[in-house]
Amino acid sequence: PPSLLSSAMLDRLVSIVALALAGPTLHVSPQSRAAATRVRTAVMKDFTKPNVENTDNYREAAALSQKLTSLAWQGEKKTVAIVGGGLSGLACAKYLSDAGHKPLVLEARDVLGGKVSAWQDEDGDWIETGLHIFFGAYPNMMNLFGELGIHDRLQWKVHKMIFAMQQLPGEFTTFDFIPGIPAPFNFGLAILLNQKMLTFGEKLQTAPPLLPMLIEGQSFIDAQDELSVLEFMRKYGMPDRINEEVFVSMAKALDFIDPDKLSMTVVLTAMNRFLNEDNGLQMAFLDGNQPDRLCEPMKRHIEARGGEVRLDAPLREIVTDADGAIEGLRMRDGSLVTADEYISAVPVDIFKRLMPKAWQSMPFFRQCDELEGIPVINLHMWFDRKLEGVDHLCFSRSPLLSVYADMSTTCKEYLDDERSMLELVFAPCSPLAGGKTNWIGKSDEEIIDATMGELARLFPTEIALDERWPATRSQGPQGQAKLRKFAVVKVPRSVYAAIPGRNKYRPSQETPIPRFTLAGDWTSQKFLGSMEGAVLAGKLAAEVVSDRASGNPTKGLKEVQPDVVAAAETFVPKEPPGVKGQGAIAFGGGAVLSKAGMDYLREVDAVQFEEPNEPEDTTSVSREMAGSIA
Repeated sequence: PPSLLSSAMLDRLVSIVALALAGPTLHVSPQSRAAATRVRTAVMKDFTKPNVENTDNYREAAALSQKLTSLAWQGEKKTVAIVGGGLSGLACAKYLSDAGHKPLVLEARDVLGGKVSAWQDEDGDWIETGLHIFFGAYPNMMNLFGELGIHDRLQWKVHKMIFAMQQLPGEFTTFDFIPGIPAPFNFGLAILLNQKMLTFGEKLQTAPPLLPMLIEGQSFIDAQDELSVLEFMRKYGMPDRINEEVFVSMAKALDFIDPDKLSMTVVLTAMNRFLNEDNGLQMAFLDGNQPDRLCEPMKRHIEARGGEVRLDAPLREIVTDADGAIEGLRMRDGSLVTADEYISAVPVDIFKRLMPKAWQSMPFFRQCDELEGIPVINLHMWFDRKLEGVDHLCFSRSPLLSVYADMSTTCKEYLDDERSMLELVFAPCSPLAGGKTNWIGKSDEEIIDATMGELARLFPTEIALDERWPATRSQGPQGQAKLRKFAVVKVPRSVYAAIPGRNKYRPSQETPIPRFTLAGDWTSQKFLGSMEGAVLAGKLAAEVVSDRASGNPTKGLKEVQPDVVAAAETFVPKEPPGVKGQGAIAFGGGAVLSKAGMDYLREVDAVQFEEPNEPEDTTSVSREMAGSIA
């Protein structure tokens, strides 16, 4: 709106737009263009924390924090057993302790964090489950950092998006956000000023289909869940090159899924946040490993207020009486944990394996049949020298790679001025996500060779010909960098697969079972499957318990779809299979898998090893193998 812009700002905006419109008429030689975009060895440079507090979403998140803190003086104080020590379980416990309750977090593994967990190898190098980026448009996460007093642990980078140039190997292009220009104009200008990814005509064709998102808001966004990104584009006449240049990288970064399989609601949800917040797309890296730098402060906060966080505490079963009322949690060591309230903060695939027989025919819980985790692989690749690159997240726009970062430049704990360590997200990994190969079932060497081929294609002047990796055999003498070490972290069931039509099946945190609540990013909340979504879901679960304890009305149950209600009527309950095994994979995490680990995965999730050309219903099979007892 014009009221957002001062006269001086408006003059500046007009000048910038004029320059952008003049851009296509400029004649730049290929040599000078290459010189302008080639990136040299980067030096770490952090930026001042942006103003993330001046948004409606931040204020809404802060209000919920304040509400929970105020409830510490109201109602009966409860003991609460929380299954799962990932971000959602820890956030839930943090806010329950703020509200005066006594949470007990039961984490099956020897490390906290779930899908943001990390551990050290024999050399002392950190191995992370995933490459995690913090956005300015993460209001609950930003509130959490403020409440814990750890904002200084975020390393904010310059406000831009960086894309590898497929047609110009070794070069990058950017969407640059101009300081002082408010949203949504800054996002529009960032796209308009970029002269390398889309023509001016294609940019004009991109805008109209997205206007309803800004005008109608969440109702329009939710209504697009039945469409994939490609289907939405074709419905609204968007050029195919928009998919190739922008949506492919965006889709894989958001949910590890190609645009032909990803729900458009996911993309619109992200764009709506970024378009409406001045600093929504500004990114930050954590300054070190997640367990120490984020999870440990949450643990200390919980314990300082009387709560407990217990590691190596795997659950065997949820114990109920004949009517389905929860009686306790039977642990693998045989002990029975009892509490006033119980919360499950485990991934949906794990919850399906634990769902008590007495609950299975209830429509609310049958919604879980429609949800499953998406496979993803996180790679760590240590090179023998420093690579040219940037101090930022890079969108690869590669068929096999999603995003990557040189962590030896972007992160203080991993800083190395002599040698690079790339962390890369390998996606899509399965036909469910739009891929042609079930990469989770492949060997580490096959995955690294495929990645080296992609890196050699993207950066032909840097990657050396290496006989260990056949995919590099076309490299010339200019490339010198060789891989000295790698780690392949496989997450067979990561965040829930946001394929079209799934959002309506995500259950509310409140359940029909008295004293039992759900958390986890797969439950219903507006930030989808992400760190922000995990924190918000845990916070909402804490609100359910706190409202109930204080005698306040809760938000109630989310409506269950008619098809699920009908399916529940004929469902025959079975004894839950439970969780088998001891490792991270058993509990929904990620790991570097040995042969024994791969054998275990083949036993419990065989779909990860099937070839895509086999005649099968991929979706239904994968849900069953993921642990559904339907």
